[in-house]
Amino acid sequence: MPEIPPLDTPPPHYQCVRCGNCCRWPGDVNVTGSEVTAIATFLGREESEFVENCTRLNANRTGLSIIDKPNGECLFLAGTNTCLIQSVKPLQCSGFPNVWNFPGWRDKCEAVEV
Repeated sequence: MPEIPPLDTPPPHYQCVRCGNCCRWPGDVNVTGSEVTAIATFLGREESEFVENCTRLNANRTGLSIIDKPNGECLFLAGTNTCLIQSVKPLQCSGFPNVWNFPGWRDKCEAVEV
């Protein structure tokens, strides 16, 4: 009979290997007001200019999302797998896949279970 793990076993934790695959999925990368401030400051832009040129209304019309490049990649993905805002990237980005994920994420994400 297989061993059943205790109910209080914590979920696995994954270490990002910066494969960039999550940055290539089109969709909303929601940003909060404080994230807008942090990213704009990091980029040396005025918040209003950042909002106008780098964000859009998200799909459910409840806030702002970073715009995608025409190919669906994140606006701030450069080269092979370089995040231009790595040190101030939104929680949505830094929390994936441990804080949130979706069915099938393991098919693309190369994060390593630690």
